[in-house]
Amino acid sequence: MRNIENYASEVQQELKERLDYDELMNCMRCGFCLPSCPTYTQTNKNEAASPRGRIALMKGVVDGVIEPDEDFEEQLNLCLGCRACEPVCPSGVKYGHLLEEARDVLEQKKKHKWPVKVMRHLVFEEFFPKKDRIRRLNNLLWLYQKSGVQKVVQKSKVLNVLPGNLANMESILPEIPAPKEMKNRPEHLDPFNVEAPKKRVAFFAGCLMDTMFMPTNDATVKLLQLAGCEVFIPPAQGCCGALHAHSGEKNGAKELAKQNIRAFEELDVDYIISNAGGCGAFLIDYDHLLKDDPEWYERAKAFVLKTKDISEVLVELDFHEKPLAVQPQVVTYQDSCHLRNVMRTSSAPRKLLKSIEGVTFKEMKDPDQCCGSAGVYNIVQQDMSMQILDSKMEKAKATQAQTIVTANPGCLLQMKLGIKREKMESNAKAVHIVDLLLEAYEGAASGEDNIREVAVTDS
Repeated sequence: MRNIENYASEVQQELKERLDYDELMNCMRCGFCLPSCPTYTQTNKNEAASPRGRIALMKGVVDGVIEPDEDFEEQLNLCLGCRACEPVCPSGVKYGHLLEEARDVLEQKKKHKWPVKVMRHLVFEEFFPKKDRIRRLNNLLWLYQKSGVQKVVQKSKVLNVLPGNLANMESILPEIPAPKEMKNRPEHLDPFNVEAPKKRVAFFAGCLMDTMFMPTNDATVKLLQLAGCEVFIPPAQGCCGALHAHSGEKNGAKELAKQNIRAFEELDVDYIISNAGGCGAFLIDYDHLLKDDPEWYERAKAFVLKTKDISEVLVELDFHEKPLAVQPQVVTYQDSCHLRNVMRTSSAPRKLLKSIEGVTFKEMKDPDQCCGSAGVYNIVQQDMSMQILDSKMEKAKATQAQTIVTANPGCLLQMKLGIKREKMESNAKAVHIVDLLLEAYEGAASGEDNIREVAVTDS
């Protein structure tokens, strides 16, 4: 009993010191956030599962009115952190900041059993901060796929013994790049077909994006070159730190933020480009993350001011006015929550998609609502994640789209999982927007070459 009382007292005191009480008070309980919250709508309008409900719970703990018990922690963990509540909040409450702070306090005060403690240490301290280890895992996955072991394992259904959603997630892994492709990654690339660069940009390559999704990173860089950009890719950059911050490992997130700021701040560039909504949203929060560190705050602000999503920069450089063409297809777009709600980017991807010849763009209902991926949410909160995904797929199916486009790796995998769950593999696919844009550019160029060949033959 004594330990429980001590835990509650310590959590309450820590939350009182670290949560912005003015931000808690700014919530007017107007309810504008309720329709935008996936967990509120999926729990039959359970008030505790809404943003204003969770803010009330946090304030209740800070005020000593309620205990930080299992129910309190469960409601915070049930939140996807999609931050859809923020754009619709008339008071501008930074709910995401409150959530991350509260989760960090709970995690740091918790006494984990040794298996969980070891696993968290391996993931957050020994894996994601170290690019060489991520690449080694990538190489093992490549061998797993190319050796034929994956097919044997899937056929045997041995993965069905894995907990949660892991077996399903394994089945939708992308084709892993070969180890030789991972070597000698470029650090500087000149623009195509221009005498002088239109923009000097630095590319944030990320960790999983530059390994498991490396072809998408390559497509991103090529699009920037085609748009007239000189591209720098600093090798000292690392993981953005979002997974750490969302999982109650804020100190680790701060160290990764400092590493990335160092890696980019010496470059004289116009923009720092991200192609993953989740990463980009955390990058532009670096100034908030480091607000209490006088040495780093101003450096973080300079970093944030330059950070943009690839789609915004392509539109700014009129890439949508280039010849772009694909085979005729119906396309719909699933917003990355963090790209839309934190980076406030939603029109640029749509403008690019609508500019592609052969694309019939159909907006799904509620494209801005979360797909249920949310980092590792679809693994640790499987039931709610699948409930949200099933609802999302109903809306995607209603468009009769052959191609579901998104702008974040987690969303992309979740959409692929949704296609598999709905048995739509034969007539639908999910792609990252930059992969479709590069396909469209090369498709248009190929079409022009064919026209020239026909003209030469006819003459």
